[in-house]
Amino acid sequence: MYFINHVYYNSLIIKFFIQKGFIHMNILKKKKLSVKKVILTLVAVLIALLVLISLFAGNYLVNYSIGRSGDGGNRTVALEIPETADDTERTIAEGKIAQQEANEAFLAENPGQTVEITTEDNIHCNGVYYPNGESHDWVIALHGYRGDHLGATSLAQHYYAHNYQVLTPDLRACGDTDGNYLGMGWLDRKDILSWIDWIVAQDSDARIVIQGISMGAATTMMTAGEDTPDQVVAFIEDCGYTSVWDIFSSELKLRFGMPEFPLMYTANLFAIAKAGYSFKEASALNQVKNCKKPMLFIHGTADDFIPYEMMDILYQAKPGNNKEKITAPGAGHGEAMYLLGEEYWDDVFTFLE
Repeated sequence: MYFINHVYYNSLIIKFFIQKGFIHMNILKKKKLSVKKVILTLVAVLIALLVLISLFAGNYLVNYSIGRSGDGGNRTVALEIPETADDTERTIAEGKIAQQEANEAFLAENPGQTVEITTEDNIHCNGVYYPNGESHDWVIALHGYRGDHLGATSLAQHYYAHNYQVLTPDLRACGDTDGNYLGMGWLDRKDILSWIDWIVAQDSDARIVIQGISMGAATTMMTAGEDTPDQVVAFIEDCGYTSVWDIFSSELKLRFGMPEFPLMYTANLFAIAKAGYSFKEASALNQVKNCKKPMLFIHGTADDFIPYEMMDILYQAKPGNNKEKITAPGAGHGEAMYLLGEEYWDDVFTFLE
């Protein structure tokens, strides 16, 4: 406004001097051209500055969100019961404590075996295998965002108790698996196909279930859209997102109060250049549309990280009638198993049976 007012008052002064004959018209024309040139230069500089800021911010977002050493951390799990907790919060808190104790007991009794594979693109992948007798039932249990194989222990413990052979891989750029950037499920889906081959090599009669939480759930759904061998019999996703673009756009708004344009677009360019994939192509939704095998969808209604509405979008996209969903009223991100307790696992194994 100051600039506009300044120009306006100057124009009045110039007009006065013209009327008095003090300023020649040629001088005025040159003055006008000079002002236009200054304005255009300022506009060009402003646009260039905005582009530079957007590129810098986009690069930062990629490093923050998917860089191996980035600051974008996973949600922490509190293991205490607030004095002001309502019934739902208290049940969730108690469920977390009970599951943590069960995890510790499971790991103490079952140290597991470190196993390794190398993918087609020469990525060294690490995992932990918990052998369970002669059972032909297997589960690939997948951890969440920026976790490692220990983040899937809650899944491993229950499947092991139901006589499953358990494999818990470290996803890309997590734990002891190679990679400078998280695959967010998209790059990981190919790694899971390699892990499936590893299981089939151990047990050609294997019946393989894949279950993941959060980013592991997205990995599960993205794998489900690929051609998998007959040994893979079912998929279970717990609080997964529709696409990497959708979840980062949602987080950008919730965490930083910023719209997706232009930052998501510049960040996407850096993701393609650095991580080798586009946030838009990394779509669990598109992959689920290709899934013909049974799939179970699970989500809490109070999820403040991955919106609950995404579950219904994914569920509707899955073709066929071989699908079910579990809703946990009042549960936050990844809290369905803590709120529902044994009901959660009864429903999971009933679905599998």
